[in-house]
Amino acid sequence: MSKRIQRQAPLRKEAPGIASGYQLVPGVPDEMMEPGGTLRTGWAPLIAALDALGPTAVAERFERADQYLRDAGVFYRKYDGAEGKERPWPLAHLPLIVEDREWQGLSRALVQRAELLEKIVADIYGQNQLVERGLLPPELVARSPEFLRPVVGIEPASGHFLHFIAFELGRGPDGGWWVLGDRTQAPSGAGFALENRVATTRALADIYGKMHVHRLAGFFRDFRDALNGVARAHDGRVGILTPGIHNDTYFEHAYIARYLGFMLLEGEDLVVDRGLVMVRTVAGLKPISVLWRRMDASFADPLELRYDSHIGTPGLTEAIRQGSISMINALGSGILETRALAAFMPSLCRALLGTELELPTIATWWCGQPRERQHVVEQFDQMMVGPALATGLAMDDPKAAVLGSQLSAKERASLLERVKADGVNFVGQERVQLATAPVYIDGKLEPRPYTMRVFAARTDKGWTILPGGFARIGSSPDASAIAMQRGGQAADVWVVSDKPVERVTLLPQAGERLVRVSAGSLPSRAADNLIWLGRYAERCEATVRILRAYNARLAEVPNPDQPLLKDTRAYLERIGVDATKALPEGLLAAIDSAVNSAGQIRDRFSPDGWLALTDLRKTARNFAARVQMGDDATRAMTVLLRKLAGFSGLVHENMYRFAGWRFLEIGRRLERGIQIAGIVAWLTRKDAPEGSLDMLLEVADSVMTHRRRYAVSAGVNSYIDLLVLDPLNPRSVQFQIKELREQIERLPGGVEDGHLSTVAKAALQIHTELRVTEPEDMATKKLNRLGVEIGNLANLIADAYFV
Repeated sequence: MSKRIQRQAPLRKEAPGIASGYQLVPGVPDEMMEPGGTLRTGWAPLIAALDALGPTAVAERFERADQYLRDAGVFYRKYDGAEGKERPWPLAHLPLIVEDREWQGLSRALVQRAELLEKIVADIYGQNQLVERGLLPPELVARSPEFLRPVVGIEPASGHFLHFIAFELGRGPDGGWWVLGDRTQAPSGAGFALENRVATTRALADIYGKMHVHRLAGFFRDFRDALNGVARAHDGRVGILTPGIHNDTYFEHAYIARYLGFMLLEGEDLVVDRGLVMVRTVAGLKPISVLWRRMDASFADPLELRYDSHIGTPGLTEAIRQGSISMINALGSGILETRALAAFMPSLCRALLGTELELPTIATWWCGQPRERQHVVEQFDQMMVGPALATGLAMDDPKAAVLGSQLSAKERASLLERVKADGVNFVGQERVQLATAPVYIDGKLEPRPYTMRVFAARTDKGWTILPGGFARIGSSPDASAIAMQRGGQAADVWVVSDKPVERVTLLPQAGERLVRVSAGSLPSRAADNLIWLGRYAERCEATVRILRAYNARLAEVPNPDQPLLKDTRAYLERIGVDATKALPEGLLAAIDSAVNSAGQIRDRFSPDGWLALTDLRKTARNFAARVQMGDDATRAMTVLLRKLAGFSGLVHENMYRFAGWRFLEIGRRLERGIQIAGIVAWLTRKDAPEGSLDMLLEVADSVMTHRRRYAVSAGVNSYIDLLVLDPLNPRSVQFQIKELREQIERLPGGVEDGHLSTVAKAALQIHTELRVTEPEDMATKKLNRLGVEIGNLANLIADAYFV
């Protein structure tokens, strides 16, 4: 390697033991080197290309990948509080290289393991022969919190318990692989693997194109087609069941739903009606027949499982019992993640498959057996000891397992006593060494411990292994720092071939039947959030326009007690905005609410729209910390208006005119109508201070239009005519009601057999009254009532489509 890209000087020859039980192998990254000390064949092209680029160009390329992730809004939720905070996705820019020959061996072994896991879980919830034959201790099943008694005896509608599995793999310094854990409950990471690939190839596109890296799209295409096939057999659709936006991997749920074209659903979106699972949509209840579950099984049904679950759907278990819904994976499959089960995997493989495990599991001893318990006691200082029924890896939660030699004398004696007295609740696992992978830090390659997550999907061809995945790489030599919650990073995994690979895509294949989705399949919760997104965006714009006009006048005459400014502050206080601050909290709260509404529908929201909205929030927060009242605030409001206009333009020009766009547009028109009616009523009242009408035109962005339409001496009626009754002014109330009528009548059920729905009739009534009203008849009281009537339209829409 040239001196341009330096490897860090070798670490000290003996690395101390660490609490997680995974010991760092010292020296240069093991993953790059053959046992004899030569560079692995697969790594050579990448390292040579980086050398040729040099540190400055490499740093610029890696910044390009980071910028993509920021622009795309890729995040995970780090739990350092009650709900956690969104953190940028921590990409380790260098991919992990695995050669095709080695990957094929791993794939065969993981297919074998997937078949074994299917047989185990089918027996646990079926004939229970493994316990009866003494191959599996009854305590590990009956006492497991992941064993769900209500689903015992239920045959999956799809014919299989498992459809999607993740395997956590570790590698030793000798190049051998082990399975550190199986993920069958609600495996996460596949969507992040896709984003890792996109970000990494943004930085290394030319290198990627030359290295014959296997594509990921074919894996997802085949799994999508398999799920759609199951759904079509039952005349339904596929949905992804998410716990919601506060889940640490919610971004992935939304990303996968958008990528595969599945509905993203929460428990409240579903209802069980006569044994059928239905989605609450704007067109009424629609059947769904496949749910890809991304929440823990026990939360799925508060009626038969966890009674305290607020994210599940009552009756879902009964629907599964009746065979009307296929759950991916089956409820109760999380029992396969039980740590103590690893101790029995070799014998279960021999019993169920008649062969040895091709890929070993980390050595495990369940302390409920006398001989195994004695072994753990004798080797206590070299053992990782933890709860037998725990799920997950020790490195993800170091408190879940402890290394005997790391304990104080008192702690050691106490834990040993508990193991001897209550062995069924404890498990011992060998302390393994993790190999290291290279991480690019300040122009150098530094070794960091890593694990690799690989995914398996059941397709029409059987089990298929994703030709890649993502590697979790420690942020320091401490292997306990691999977990994302503890500062770890994620790297793309490149499976490289020595010959060109197929360029697969999710685009329709030749001869594939075209399937169009019904316009009424929009979930009611999504429609509700779209309406509120439109309303909050318009509310922000209206508030910004008033604040800009207020501060412009304050800059001209720096006296906040002048009558027009006092009057404007009084109006803003009525709508929850404190105009004594340059960036009032009421405005910031409205922007936050818009972002929150958009966050609830990330699967239906474009990355550009999301970027525009989050950029608006970031800019507003920055202004709030430094902008002063007067001219400074006026310029700040102009910047915010431009950003709001950019967001509205993106939505208007790029969003497909589907039901979702209609609800967003309805929200915008409702709020603009309410805001215009309110400000016109306030500034045209008889006791309004001098200068009110000029401010009104400025706030309504209609100064030039008024000059062209009316004589210079026109009175207050001209302002009402232009801003309330003019059907051609896009800022007038009548224009908003006309647009509302059009969109409401095009909604599902808006017009049936020539008859208007209740909400369409109400919109028509308001529109008709405005069309026949003269400006002199629109007194302040009538304008205020008009705002209330528009607000009532929002209630009628909610009653018709969201309840």
